[in-house]
Amino acid sequence: MPPSAAEGLYLGLISGTSADSIDAVLVDFIRGTPQVQATHTHPWPSMLRDHMLALAQGEAAVDLDAVGRLDVAIGHCFADAALHLLEQSGTAADTVRAIGSHGQTLRHRPSGEHPFTLQLGDPTVIAERCGIDVVADFRRADVAAGGQGAPLLPALHAMLLARPGRTRVVLNLGGIANITVLDADGSVRGFDTGPANGLLDAWCMRHRGEPFDRDGVFAASGKVDLSLLDALLADGYFALAPPKSTGREYFHLDWLTTHPQLAAVHPADVQATLLELTARSVATAITQHAPTAEEVLACGGGTHNSVLMRRLGELLTPRAVYSTAQYGIDPDFLEATAFAWLARQRLLGLPGNLPAVTGARGPRVLGAIYQASAAVSSSRIFSGAH
Repeated sequence: MPPSAAEGLYLGLISGTSADSIDAVLVDFIRGTPQVQATHTHPWPSMLRDHMLALAQGEAAVDLDAVGRLDVAIGHCFADAALHLLEQSGTAADTVRAIGSHGQTLRHRPSGEHPFTLQLGDPTVIAERCGIDVVADFRRADVAAGGQGAPLLPALHAMLLARPGRTRVVLNLGGIANITVLDADGSVRGFDTGPANGLLDAWCMRHRGEPFDRDGVFAASGKVDLSLLDALLADGYFALAPPKSTGREYFHLDWLTTHPQLAAVHPADVQATLLELTARSVATAITQHAPTAEEVLACGGGTHNSVLMRRLGELLTPRAVYSTAQYGIDPDFLEATAFAWLARQRLLGLPGNLPAVTGARGPRVLGAIYQASAAVSSSRIFSGAH
């Protein structure tokens, strides 16, 4: 398929490691460059979110019937998010070339005898309800080729934010933090540095009953406990050389509570320590792997935590730390845009991974296509939350 045949509208869907919401974005590709047309943040039903997080963190026994039902229920929620976006933007389903759906990661185990990664959110449900072809299951082809399957955003970061002769870092602060190093010579590297919002959100929910620490207020009310911080930073993941990736199945509250120092630390001080853990692990990774970088461009939900952003700025001085918003890129929807772009790559039969990032044996076309049986009106099949 020539590139011109894949121009037009694509819809990207993702729920990240934090599982705080489903991000949906409508993207128009003009000469291959993504132009965001509309966005929507779709809430998870609280009971469904609790159930999938319990499974993702190993807190609930794995029941195959429950996993099968969860796969379909998540698919319906992703379809709802897409349909809300189409309705709000006044976009007809038959004008959208494809939906790129990341799904919700249940397990990510890219190492071991039989590496695997598993995302739920039945793409056939999305295709059936939206009447639009769906591209999904983006990570497994890279894992099958010996890669980590993550991160997958660096290729789009390079397209949008690389500048010849200048080294930059793009920092994604989702549930997990990852960096993309855009080297001055045009090469691209990247990996997951460790936890970002995931632990902060979980601890805030446990002790404040709130899904996230709005603007870092809870963390700012405490003091960093250096003994606990040192114990957390001693985890072997931080010392691993890239390529590497991780997720909630590793960095979760049970990981935190295994440290005996925790019992003696006030909850607000734990929150402050977790914020410092994110800031220190990110700053160390950037200092080690991008020592000549002049700028750090941040995206993801963590950009709204002013305490975290300020601390990153302190640790990364003299590098400037900005939100990608200063470059005209919405930090909340860059990840969803990436999966719209990956859907287009799949239709074109072009690779979506970067082997230098994931460690795969070579470039791979990512994702499987799930064709809609017939074009149907989004207004006719919209049914709200499931």
